[in-house]
Amino acid sequence: MNFVFFFADEMRAESLACYGHPVVQTPNIDRLAGQGVRFEQCHVQHTVCTPSRASLMTGWYPHVSGHRTLWHLLRPHEPSMFRYLKEAGYHIEWHGKNDLYSPEYFPIAVDQYNVSAKAGAQAGGPTRAGRGDGHGRGERNAEDKPEPPLYSFLRNSTGNDLHRTGDMPKVQRGIDFLQSRREDDPPFMLYLPLSVPHPPYHAPEPFHSMYDPDKLPPLRPHGLNNKPDFYRLIREYRHLDEEPERLMRQIQAVYLGAISYSDWMLGQLLETLEQTGLADNTTVIFAADHGDWAGDYGLVEKWPSGLDDTLTHVPLIIRTPGNSAGHVVPEQVELFDIMATVLDLAGLKAEHSHFARSLTQQLHGAPGDAERAVFAEGGYDVREPHCFEGSSLRESTNTRNTNHVYWPKGLQQQEQPLSVCRATMIRTLTHKLVRRVDGVSELYDLQADPQELNNVYGDSRYAEVRSNLESRMLDWYIRTSDVTPFQEDPRGFPGDAG
Repeated sequence: MNFVFFFADEMRAESLACYGHPVVQTPNIDRLAGQGVRFEQCHVQHTVCTPSRASLMTGWYPHVSGHRTLWHLLRPHEPSMFRYLKEAGYHIEWHGKNDLYSPEYFPIAVDQYNVSAKAGAQAGGPTRAGRGDGHGRGERNAEDKPEPPLYSFLRNSTGNDLHRTGDMPKVQRGIDFLQSRREDDPPFMLYLPLSVPHPPYHAPEPFHSMYDPDKLPPLRPHGLNNKPDFYRLIREYRHLDEEPERLMRQIQAVYLGAISYSDWMLGQLLETLEQTGLADNTTVIFAADHGDWAGDYGLVEKWPSGLDDTLTHVPLIIRTPGNSAGHVVPEQVELFDIMATVLDLAGLKAEHSHFARSLTQQLHGAPGDAERAVFAEGGYDVREPHCFEGSSLRESTNTRNTNHVYWPKGLQQQEQPLSVCRATMIRTLTHKLVRRVDGVSELYDLQADPQELNNVYGDSRYAEVRSNLESRMLDWYIRTSDVTPFQEDPRGFPGDAG
């Protein structure tokens, strides 16, 4: 069994046609869902890139091993899905961003990797990966027009060449890899961790201008009562509260255009699988590390302690030979279930304690677990100042830094650290609870309020629901607070016989 893992960055499920969006066009994703299995309610374990990916690869929640920031990546002593595959004889081919492994880990888990368009992969061995900017920044604008407001992340289009973007050269290298495979080659995992539709919000034409902002569904409003303070502070620090309301709709429109461009790139890859005959023995996984506000709530990008569905709910579509085509799983799953599922399909067994569940039965038409709750967490504690973004930006006020699109984010975290306090989410099919150690906690009735507009955390009518969810969250923390290694150690001293 081979694997192709097409992994988008900041793509939320609700913005895809097969997940119900009434305007966006995603024909290739829709086709993949029709051929494979679509998981209706997949939620991430963290709403920031690195922690989410670390959880996906290990089956651990972020609190288990301290993976809470952009800069604390998996290290050689830790397990991961790719490591298991590589040790079992799989060839691991990687084209795209990192946000997963420390430099020391790459030789352990990856055969060929290449994140820089300038660094061509050399046959026969690993290629040194450049760090990259980690935020999906694209090329300079090709249009001769003024830039939109800097801190909004909205940009002009990247031109008319669909192949000269940040992501398509990586997809092309993946295509070249598929076309190079021979019958006697070892099984492979082709991993494409791409940047689109991560901000800045832009895309090549015709995708950049594909959607009319005035013809989109209404956005979730800003200025809602009883929300955590970061909803207000982000708008203030980014000066979004000074911009016209239509700016948020423009952002949403371009975000959808970037998703349609991602769909086009996926189509090129799927066509290659068919042409090479590899589709018959290859599992295709389509997912994302987390979502994006993209104008909803009057906000852009994401926030480390933001846990609403626009950030936690991501697409998960898996097509594997012999699956139940077109099957939809409405029950909740977690993104790190991919790890257990891939190992199961590859006939491998994890040699570490984890919390992921294999979805192989659902791939063949079985229902999910209707009672399953999903969990996510984020934010930092003031006792760990090294976790907060912006320390390097805060040290200097020169023009280069203040004109950086992430300047307001770092400044807010340095000046308002409690606005990014630790938070934990438990979500069932009917309710969501977000508990914060500082600031406003949240409770939503998802049946009456699916857009999470009315926080009922303090509403006495929901006291029993809140109590039950808080008790269930405590039980979850007790069960997942740590993991015990499978390997045992001798209790004697070095050199003791027996």
